[in-house]
Amino acid sequence: MAIALLFPGQGSQSVGMGKEFADKYPVAKQTFEEADAALGYKLSQLCFEGPEDQLKLTEITQPAILTVSIAAYRVLLEKTPDLKPAFVAGHSLGEYSAHVAAGTLSFSDAVRTVRNRGKYMQTAVPVGVGAMAAILGMPIDQLSAVCSHAAQGEVVSPANVNSPDQIVISGSAAAVQRAADLAKERGAKRAILLQVSAPFHCALMQPAQDSLAKDLAALAFDAPNTPVVKNIDGLPTSSGDEARTALVSQVTGAVQWVKSMQTLTSSGVDTFIEVGPGKVLCGLMRQIDRSKSCMNVEDEASLQKTVLAVSS
Repeated sequence: MAIALLFPGQGSQSVGMGKEFADKYPVAKQTFEEADAALGYKLSQLCFEGPEDQLKLTEITQPAILTVSIAAYRVLLEKTPDLKPAFVAGHSLGEYSAHVAAGTLSFSDAVRTVRNRGKYMQTAVPVGVGAMAAILGMPIDQLSAVCSHAAQGEVVSPANVNSPDQIVISGSAAAVQRAADLAKERGAKRAILLQVSAPFHCALMQPAQDSLAKDLAALAFDAPNTPVVKNIDGLPTSSGDEARTALVSQVTGAVQWVKSMQTLTSSGVDTFIEVGPGKVLCGLMRQIDRSKSCMNVEDEASLQKTVLAVSS
């Protein structure tokens, strides 16, 4: 069994996430305490009790998902000490969780960095100026052409190549609307405008990328002890400097999730474990390659099921 651990990104948050682990496992409780201390406020309380509107704020969502993911990862590791993943990968924000798991970044550095990342992304573009839309049932080359045609001097481009059937576009609100309409005209199954606070992973995020680059330059990056597959190109890295550069580039660059998963499957990975809140990445895996097994670890029930599967 060749295993890759996958870590979710923004959108997987829900009130109550991580509480079951924190109540039952000291290592999870300690992870939340570490995050609270690093941030200087009770992130744990927002994860466990909400309110939901606060948990949805990008600068809170990002450290919250990272913390729940690392708490789940540490519990999984405690339960399966012989688990040796061949690779780790994370979707957008999840790439930070992957680097913490691989020992590239310290958890406290990562949690502070993603709080700032969330702030920078939120303030890069005034609310309402940008937008994102999910386009279903249109290949990437056709959708790239649609975006080029619809831009008309504004920004719109693929932002998340999530599966062969689902690609998210991002950019200026009017350009995203034009691209969504044109995609439907040209045969896309559906085009759904997303309820997001900012247009992530496009050129409008350049101010956020510039600010984040300074933060990341000041941090110590070690060589990952497990290869980390990068969002920006879908290729693995074992270099700390390359990891840092990739985390900077992904703010304006598209998340190449399909390429990332194809890299893993072509490298012999047959079992994927999504570690953290939700099952979004397992859902995408079914669209990318149904022949591969995907489990998740977000609560006690899913943990026990996964531990049983990898231990048998």
